[in-house]
Amino acid sequence: MTPAAPLPDSTETRQALIDACLWMNERHINQGTSGNISARTQTGILITPSGVPYEDLTPDLMVTIPIEGHPAGTELKPSSEWPFHQALHQTRPDMPVVLHAHPPYCSVLAVQRRAIPACHYMIAAFGGNSVPLADYALFGSPELCANMAKIMTDRHGCLMANHGATVLGESIDKARWRLEELETLARTYLFSSIGGAPHILSDAEIAEVLVAFQSYGLRAVEDTKG
Repeated sequence: MTPAAPLPDSTETRQALIDACLWMNERHINQGTSGNISARTQTGILITPSGVPYEDLTPDLMVTIPIEGHPAGTELKPSSEWPFHQALHQTRPDMPVVLHAHPPYCSVLAVQRRAIPACHYMIAAFGGNSVPLADYALFGSPELCANMAKIMTDRHGCLMANHGATVLGESIDKARWRLEELETLARTYLFSSIGGAPHILSDAEIAEVLVAFQSYGLRAVEDTKG
């Protein structure tokens, strides 16, 4: 995979990360401070601090951690989920943004330990014919890092058993868009199971969508603000 250019470590980037957190709660995709976001920059990984209400976040409160190794010398603690953010930035250099939250419908499937199959063609926005489920491990643990890194090598989003969901983005806007699409897919899959079994698209049908997405580009996503 081709590494993506890092985002600038600027006031604008830091504020955009804060805006993404506020947006998640406004859209009821997340609750409280349970979500977190990070972006790879020229100086490391910018990530939300631990336990600070989103409404109180300012650009100077964002924490920088290294691409590799344990954070040191930061005034505020980084999000407790910083280890898997770091692991995903190492595993997916093509995706400079990692966004994690506890969306309600995604969380229901995560508690049921169900991946999302190809119930809708938009599943292809996540890189393949499913949104996989990462095995359960304690938040912040090396085991969770390994589980996430393994399952996201060829996917742009996943559910996390008994936890929530995480998506990757080529930009902050695309990560936001992808998270909302994932929650919509989770809701569609759950509701379509109420009156019967959803019809699952074949691998060949999803392969067609993946090719179509390459030429279409989902360019409108870049300007999506929610």
